[in-house]
Amino acid sequence: MLYKFNTNDFLVRIPLFIIFFWFGILKVLNTSPAKDLILETVFWMPLLSAENWVVIIGYWEMAIGLCFLSKKTTLIAVVLMFLQMVGTFLPLLILPEKTFQDGNPFLPTLEGQYIIKNIIIITAALIIGRSYLKIKLK
Repeated sequence: MLYKFNTNDFLVRIPLFIIFFWFGILKVLNTSPAKDLILETVFWMPLLSAENWVVIIGYWEMAIGLCFLSKKTTLIAVVLMFLQMVGTFLPLLILPEKTFQDGNPFLPTLEGQYIIKNIIIITAALIIGRSYLKIKLK
């Protein structure tokens, strides 16, 4: 029965939109629970203050969410998402004391779990991107 079920990729696009847009809005409105972690990660970014970078990252995430809504902007969404995910995973490398209990990579803190769960988001985006590019390349 499930073999014949056509899910349509919107069953994945809509949650991706919600995740990126919602968490982006939280950053723009300065209410993100990840704000302190972001501030500690982007302190080295040039030209603007760390607080301004949090807002820029918020708008960036909102743009990713919007791009996932349309098949025509899927490639843009995937590229923007991969750039954003590089920054998202940075705390695992530069702040291991915040992301792992006693520095043990097998014992992530709540912040570490928050970051690691992005693997499923990346996977979902790759599935959407792959199916879109496969159709486009034919």
